[in-house]
Amino acid sequence: MDLENLLNKEQCEAAITVDGPLLILAGAGSGKTRVLTYRIAHMIEDLSIYPSQILAITFTNKAAGEMKDRVRALVGKVADNMWISTFHSSCVRILRREIDKLGYNKNFTIYDSYDQKSLIKQCMKQLDINDKDLTDSEILNKISNAKNELISPDKYKKENESDYRMNKIADVYLLYQKKLKGNNALDFDDLIFKAVDLLKNNKDILEFYHSKFKYIMVDEYQDTNKAQYELIKLLVDERKNICVVGDDDQCIYAWRGADVTNILDFEKDYPKAKVVKLEQNYRSKGNILMAANEVIKNNSQRKDKHLRTEKDFGEKIDLYRAFTDRDEANFVSNQIKTLMAADKGYKYKDFAILYRMNSQSRIFEESFRKHLIPYRIVGGLKFYDRKEIKDIMAYLKLINNPLDDIALKRIINVPKRNIGDATIQKIQEFANGIDQCLYSATLDVEFIPTLTTRNKSSISKFVSLMNNFMAKNEEVSVSALIKTIIEDTGYLKQLENSKEPEDESRVENIKELVSDAVEFERTSEDKSLLTFLEGVSLGSSTDNPDEDVDTVGMMTVHSAKGLEFPVVFMVGMENGIFPGMSSLNNPTEMEESRRLCYVAITRAEEKLYITSAESRMVFGRNVGYQPSDFISEISPDLKEIIGGGKNRTVQVLKRKNGKRPPKYNSHGLLSKTAPQDYVSATSQGSNSPGQNANIDVAMHKQATVGRKVRHSKFGVGTIVSTSDSGGDTMVSIAFDNMGIKKLILDKAPLEIL
Repeated sequence: MDLENLLNKEQCEAAITVDGPLLILAGAGSGKTRVLTYRIAHMIEDLSIYPSQILAITFTNKAAGEMKDRVRALVGKVADNMWISTFHSSCVRILRREIDKLGYNKNFTIYDSYDQKSLIKQCMKQLDINDKDLTDSEILNKISNAKNELISPDKYKKENESDYRMNKIADVYLLYQKKLKGNNALDFDDLIFKAVDLLKNNKDILEFYHSKFKYIMVDEYQDTNKAQYELIKLLVDERKNICVVGDDDQCIYAWRGADVTNILDFEKDYPKAKVVKLEQNYRSKGNILMAANEVIKNNSQRKDKHLRTEKDFGEKIDLYRAFTDRDEANFVSNQIKTLMAADKGYKYKDFAILYRMNSQSRIFEESFRKHLIPYRIVGGLKFYDRKEIKDIMAYLKLINNPLDDIALKRIINVPKRNIGDATIQKIQEFANGIDQCLYSATLDVEFIPTLTTRNKSSISKFVSLMNNFMAKNEEVSVSALIKTIIEDTGYLKQLENSKEPEDESRVENIKELVSDAVEFERTSEDKSLLTFLEGVSLGSSTDNPDEDVDTVGMMTVHSAKGLEFPVVFMVGMENGIFPGMSSLNNPTEMEESRRLCYVAITRAEEKLYITSAESRMVFGRNVGYQPSDFISEISPDLKEIIGGGKNRTVQVLKRKNGKRPPKYNSHGLLSKTAPQDYVSATSQGSNSPGQNANIDVAMHKQATVGRKVRHSKFGVGTIVSTSDSGGDTMVSIAFDNMGIKKLILDKAPLEIL
């Protein structure tokens, strides 16, 4: 196999290095899968290594299937004799052969998430644990984390005896594992946990796999957790023919257990390791790669490497600082339309919108529908298809139309009110008997003989809650009604108190729904709940298009890993969003956020846009964030400020002397969560009559939404709205450190920046 002509110099070196430990640092777009497949083909064809002696481990079934197909295309069906599989699939094969040594039968069952939850609930019931104090999801999450850290139930119990809550979880963990074994079952995390246990405590079995697997390869090594790391270390024998491939700069899964030190410390684990860096990028234009390099070099926890390309420099990165988040979404829509019309051969599927949080998709979905741009949500649901949004919308639908039985069934026990399926069925039977809707039946709950006193009490509380919401609907706005629902039902509090990581994004989604309602109230002539519901129904009536259809991709950066697109829009690039607020005060989290930014930049092949907004709506309130620190880490000669607000944007992104932007404060937040204040002329230090007479008329022309201003007392802020108040111009300003203040323009000591 002529590898020298098939691969570049570094790729070839990695492919022909077969004996001993090898670390392949594969930068973004450097062709790592190509290297791995040719390395395997070289081992089989040129070195006559038996395929059955090679173990290649990937993270996903898709990656394993792709690698197997590519190896088969090079060496033929003989490739079927080697193990190319995920961590979990490899462990299942080992356990099917050897698990009897651990006291299980070889025909063990693998429990899915539904089975796991059912068993956890049994354990909670047996231990008399109230699901209002500890949810099954929280307990499962803790047990999963423990198994990934190779912490046994006994050890977990010992470590947490002094913590009441964690001790309860430890009790469930002990009973849960006992019941799993009694059922001859393993959960997903057990597959690796038990395989490690088996190999550690059975020398003969370990020796068998040492003799079987002479060569081991692991892809995406930067994403391994402790259990996976230990498994690989056990399988490597004294020959130490271990090859790992990965990129520490793309380790973005710490929140689910990935430990970047596994790849950073590879040379400590294997002192004789050879390191090959794949730095030739085949994906992106030079300008994009240089920007990625400049951002990631600010991380301290990384291996030194520098991506390069033989492609031309390409266009500069376009920076757009929008006035509002709506302006940002419309800018992206217009740019896509412009590029599509420019006859450059672009299709909709050549564009990707990358954001940090799923909740950010909503305003782009709305803009795309308005501009008739087809889109799909990659790795997630459309905004109005998400469970938490459908739950709140069901409340609104029932408030608007009490005859809606579907809406009532969805939320009568959400959050949980001890109204189970059997109770709902009894209400349904009563409703059918009197030929009324379900809600009417709940109003007559005292006359349903099949219900217990406890049932009737729970239903009466629900009816009282709904009647209150229906009365509120006549008095308050849609956004205020939504806030009342999420507060009075305890829906938001339940999510905020949850220990599950995914519930953080659900909170953000609900806040985004409130913002959507506020925007509806601002723009719609008819501000009724009925009109709001109609707009949502009409706007979200189309199904998700098939992946093969020509559509723009919208996704989180996490979902975009491994993908590439000719044109990428990185949106919401502001301190507090990307990076998130927690990252700004935590150096370790900041480094992970920077790696996430690096992944986002390197998804772009030809053109990259980075956008942010002066003002955006969060939980129904306008707030302002400074541009992301990551933007300032890119050299000025690699980026270009565009858009109608170019002069304003220059002031935001650069110092007046033309130097690079400063680092912003640890929060970077312009608006605090305190309520808006009216500030009188006396309390703010009003100008004298003479000063008022000298106010430039230009002040009124320049005091537009989005403009930066400086107040003599409150400091720098951003104008977020203007209005007429009895002949005076009233401006609402989000000050960096003083929250939102309402000032009379002619009387306030303001300077336009």
